[in-house]
Amino acid sequence: MTEPFLPVLAKIIAIRSETADKLIKTFTLSIQDKADADRFDFLPGQFIELFLPGKGEFPVGIASAPAEKGIIEITVKKTGLVTTYLHTRTINDNVGIRGPFGRPFPWQGMSGKNVVLIGGGFAFTTLRAALQYILNRENRPLFKDIHVVYGATNPELLLYRAELEQWAGHGQDIQLHLTVDRTNGMAWHHETGLVPEIVRQRVPTGSADTVALVCGPPIMVKFTIPVLDALGYRHDQVFLSLENKMKCGVGLCGRCNIGPVYICKDGPVFSLEKLNQLPDEY
Repeated sequence: MTEPFLPVLAKIIAIRSETADKLIKTFTLSIQDKADADRFDFLPGQFIELFLPGKGEFPVGIASAPAEKGIIEITVKKTGLVTTYLHTRTINDNVGIRGPFGRPFPWQGMSGKNVVLIGGGFAFTTLRAALQYILNRENRPLFKDIHVVYGATNPELLLYRAELEQWAGHGQDIQLHLTVDRTNGMAWHHETGLVPEIVRQRVPTGSADTVALVCGPPIMVKFTIPVLDALGYRHDQVFLSLENKMKCGVGLCGRCNIGPVYICKDGPVFSLEKLNQLPDEY
């Protein structure tokens, strides 16, 4: 955007509940001014600030790939004042958008490589955008084999159920491994177990032409990294998103810094090699 502090007007054009408890919803937003829409260029891994007049704003990762100009999706969990208010909004209501902000996944450096996506819980939103981008008809030839491990506490908390079914039908084009901590008595025909264990069992070993994108709860990330180490992934081949550290989006408030870097400007995507050089605060 030409003015990072000034929100542009967007309209909610679709709303979808993602979980049975309706605490997580996906909102499709359409930027109203054509010039604003044309300027809104982003890549998966970046984020926006969503503004609700009279309530405030909050940072949120973009959950969709760039397809139609001026159209983006965000997936939001109802947790606090502003997100709770957003959950009461309806189609045709207006919101404000600032952004896009931050650095995306290193797409140019990933061309010609196998890609492993590892996600857990609500944090899968950013990886959903990455997977949409990879599977786009024009982009798919740029990448080799695709493996996805996605886990949730139970089947009712898996996001994007219709897309998961579609991706599962891709066969050899994508290897999708779904897992839950427990089934809660529900019918379940996929894996049962924690994400790090499924990664150990299902993803390929590290190689010079394989990268891993990891986004999930901190405890999942903590125990997944040693598994990737054991599988032979170099730390410059593993990329994490620290979007949960976002605040103002433009590096002024100082609340997202880790040592000398600002997550909102220097991230939110970092290689594990870079994170190893920072204080252990992430």
